[in-house]
Amino acid sequence: MNKVFPLVLFCSIVVANCCTADVQQEPVAKLRRTDAMILGVIEGVTEFLPISSTGHLIIANHVLGIDSENPLVGKNGEPLWYKKKSTKHPEGEPLTVKLAADTYAVIIQVGAIAAVLLIYWKQLLSIVWGLLGRNANGLRLFRNIMFAFVPVVILGLLLHDWVDQHLFSEQAVISSLVVGSALMIWADRRQCAIAAYAVTSREPYELSASKSAAIGFSQCLALWPGTSRSMVTIVAAELAGLDAKKAAEFSFLVGLPTLAGASLYKFIKSGTAMIEVFGWTNTLIGIAVALVTGLVAVKFMVSYLTRYGLAPFAWYRAVLAIILVFFTYLN
Repeated sequence: MNKVFPLVLFCSIVVANCCTADVQQEPVAKLRRTDAMILGVIEGVTEFLPISSTGHLIIANHVLGIDSENPLVGKNGEPLWYKKKSTKHPEGEPLTVKLAADTYAVIIQVGAIAAVLLIYWKQLLSIVWGLLGRNANGLRLFRNIMFAFVPVVILGLLLHDWVDQHLFSEQAVISSLVVGSALMIWADRRQCAIAAYAVTSREPYELSASKSAAIGFSQCLALWPGTSRSMVTIVAAELAGLDAKKAAEFSFLVGLPTLAGASLYKFIKSGTAMIEVFGWTNTLIGIAVALVTGLVAVKFMVSYLTRYGLAPFAWYRAVLAIILVFFTYLN
């Protein structure tokens, strides 16, 4: 944890330098610094726990009041556009706080990505040596990560707009929390039964290409908000023959290209609009906090999962689903 403090200092300097840009170009909507920090904590912690970071961020946006779909206007009173009226978009698409908040939730994943890079640098270095022909196991690990990554890229690009329009809601999160909870309890009991026979666990690089691809297809389920990418990949990796610790490790490594690709795609598509609404400072605060909390969460997750399995997280998801039912429908 000694690495955390220099990171905090570095991130603070970067954020402070970017405050100047926000002063020169005032953000359209106010996102309080505390709100940016709260969202960063939620992202950093929940990205690696099998409880769904996207689902929690959707809920947090609602609680913090940054999910308004009312069109934003500039200082001159003119409406601001995410997609201006054109032959392709005859009615146009106005810029809203909700659009910016949904984009923010994806982009601050950069902090979580950095946390995995720092913790699993040895495995990533073995991949580099593997690509240079100096580490056969590293090359196989790279192959397995790519086989697990490609399916979600294809389906993610095909279904991205549909998911944004139809699944970013409390109702979608509730249903996925319940289904995911049941799946985790079943997988945990199965894993306990296997452990009773003292079956030797494999390393992630020992997975076959077909099993790695199967883990990749399971990852596609996480396109449904509330499902949890780490949950489905950990369960799938356990079914493929990895123990809890190695399954978590492979899940985190597979998450690197997945999260990086999602963040880059989202930034290219609506990052400029998000910056216009919330400003650079709040974005960097969210990323920095997600990085620090992500470091803690990964260490905790591996230790806790090895000792207690998936069951506690499954029951947490079930309780959260019940709370959300009351929260959503009583409102």
